[in-house]
Amino acid sequence: MFATSAELFARAQQRIPGGVNSPVRAFRGLGRAPFFVERAAGPNIWDVDGRQYIDYVGTWGPAILGHAPAVVVEAVREAAGRGVSFGIPNPLEVEMAELICSWVPSIEKVRMVNSGTEATMSCVRLARGFTQRDKIIKFEGCYHGHVDSLLVHAGSGALTHGQPDSAGVPAAFAGLTVALPFNDLGAVRAAFRTNPQEIAAIILEPIPANAGLFFPQAGFLEALRKECTEHGALLIFDEVMTGFRVARGGAQEIYGVRPDLTALGKVIGGGLPVGAFGGRAEIMDQLSPLGPVYQAGTLSGNPLAMAAGLAQLRGLERIDGWKQLEELGRQFEEAARDSLGKTGVPAVFHRIGSMFCLFFTPEPVIDLGSAKRSDLAKFARFFNSCLEAGVYFAPSQFETGFISTAHRPAQIEETARVMHEALVQLSR
Repeated sequence: MFATSAELFARAQQRIPGGVNSPVRAFRGLGRAPFFVERAAGPNIWDVDGRQYIDYVGTWGPAILGHAPAVVVEAVREAAGRGVSFGIPNPLEVEMAELICSWVPSIEKVRMVNSGTEATMSCVRLARGFTQRDKIIKFEGCYHGHVDSLLVHAGSGALTHGQPDSAGVPAAFAGLTVALPFNDLGAVRAAFRTNPQEIAAIILEPIPANAGLFFPQAGFLEALRKECTEHGALLIFDEVMTGFRVARGGAQEIYGVRPDLTALGKVIGGGLPVGAFGGRAEIMDQLSPLGPVYQAGTLSGNPLAMAAGLAQLRGLERIDGWKQLEELGRQFEEAARDSLGKTGVPAVFHRIGSMFCLFFTPEPVIDLGSAKRSDLAKFARFFNSCLEAGVYFAPSQFETGFISTAHRPAQIEETARVMHEALVQLSR
């Protein structure tokens, strides 16, 4: 029998910094300690205290078929029976590479890694090696993992805890990163003028989802593609969240913009640790052992992760999962907007496919600055009210929610009821 969440958190704080192994799990700013999960299945999770929740975090995106889908569990079980790690090529790596390249046309070659952070880090190193330039443009609020040179005006947990930058990042590293407001094309053009022949790449989340969820304005991504081409820089899409989530071919399929390099993760691992990066063959061939850019990983292409990811992606395709997710997302959005209209709570609701965010601000949200005008106290009250009623949303105003194919219309209706009651309380 597990200890209670309170007991586990007390023990964890003695041996784990902050009691958690990733900062946003700490629930700081919400006036409560985190709960500990005993198990998960489908769209639900159960904590060690015996409470059940409808889950809209989905292990932060990977659980697109829901928790512990049979096809993934069976694939992992079968793969484990043949060995959990080899450290030498295995057939599943080839199958995964072929699938990724066939689904994402901009990726001609791909290399597997173990996390989204490793994928973005490798993209940046490769871009610098290919262009022989040092500087990188990133956008405020876009989080690309805990890479030194990219923890500048970052989002996700760093933003949640009021520290958009990180101690321990040398000023010299940060000095090679040009951080600009998202959706500000004028700033991008000015950066290229100010740093002629110095910018190796622009890296961005094409749909930022680590400062809440907001969208590129019409023509913005296309203009970035043009600027990079004109100035000899690479365009890197961080699709760790959006890859295979918002569409079969990711955000680049939706917007019709072809990046030079793409970072992937989350969904392609079926819940196991995984990442990947790929792009144009001439760029990818600069990687060791063919080229001078070194990158390696003992567990890269791990057979369990490859088996889980392949099972999930093929399962998603087999059921036309993106159509299901759009239908569930539309139902969720209609209910949320209806409640906002009836209660009069000043808020902005954003959704694309199965990703969503509710900002507690009356103003449009188009970048980090406008996202940060959200009322964090209202978010905390909303979150806690929903959690007490059995609905688990991301524990931060600056994170994104996820719907899975395992969610059912009846659960969306129940979630809408819980949200409405929480908004009614906020309106009083």
